[in-house]
Amino acid sequence: MKDFLKQNGILILVIALLLALITTVLSFTFGGIANPFANLAGVISTPFRNGIHAFVSWTEELYSDAFEREAMAEELEALRQENAQLKEQAREGDAASRENERLRNLLGLKEKRRELQFESATVTARGSSNWSSTLTVNKGSSADVAAGDCVVDEYGNLVGVVRQVGLNWSSVITVVDVDLEMGGLISRTDKAAILEGDFSLMGQGKLKLTYLPEGVQLLAGDAVLTSGLISGDGAVYPSRLLVGYVEEVRTDDSGMSDYAVLTPATALDGLEQVFIIKDFNVVD
Repeated sequence: MKDFLKQNGILILVIALLLALITTVLSFTFGGIANPFANLAGVISTPFRNGIHAFVSWTEELYSDAFEREAMAEELEALRQENAQLKEQAREGDAASRENERLRNLLGLKEKRRELQFESATVTARGSSNWSSTLTVNKGSSADVAAGDCVVDEYGNLVGVVRQVGLNWSSVITVVDVDLEMGGLISRTDKAAILEGDFSLMGQGKLKLTYLPEGVQLLAGDAVLTSGLISGDGAVYPSRLLVGYVEEVRTDDSGMSDYAVLTPATALDGLEQVFIIKDFNVVD
């Protein structure tokens, strides 16, 4: 080896100098390029760095999505509550509007029927069976309501008659209840007859007009009013309250007499507020 170095030392020195010169030139030419060891370390560590970066990004996205979902859920719940409040306000507004309309109609009715004294009442319950058709209202003896008082809607259409009275409530039989019986008047002909409830018609929401005057000609749509005459139970009711309209004329089961089927003028199922006639002047 010593002999080799002695013989080739100058050559080795020249080669080393050339390599150093080439390395220097390459460093200046390709500045920023890592040396082989640094490059190897970078190659090995890069996948790990990429994985860590991807995991951090994924975690951040999950957190961001969860935060956004929570924010959206809170916003949705707030919108639902706001929507419920708006609906409630709309319902209250509709109810107030309907009540105002009823009171305006009642004011017009009071102007036309000055002989009638009205007490406003709210329908609190409905009773309907094969044997009866009733309403419960929130006014009673404390408001001077009495059994036998007629009950009308805001247009003056007959709803029924007070049958039972409590301190702050009353039970009303409607115009289709089988217990109803009162004098009726055919508006077009001014002829009297009897208004009655009927088992077979009550389920259809209708009543009948019986004891029709001999020779009377009834037409579909004829209006029938209360006559104000003393009824079978001795009660006296206000006259000329609209009860209903003639739908058709039928012959009873005996085949001996006719009766008219009437459709009530008021929509019994939709009543929310009614007006009790507590007092009236008898008009001949």
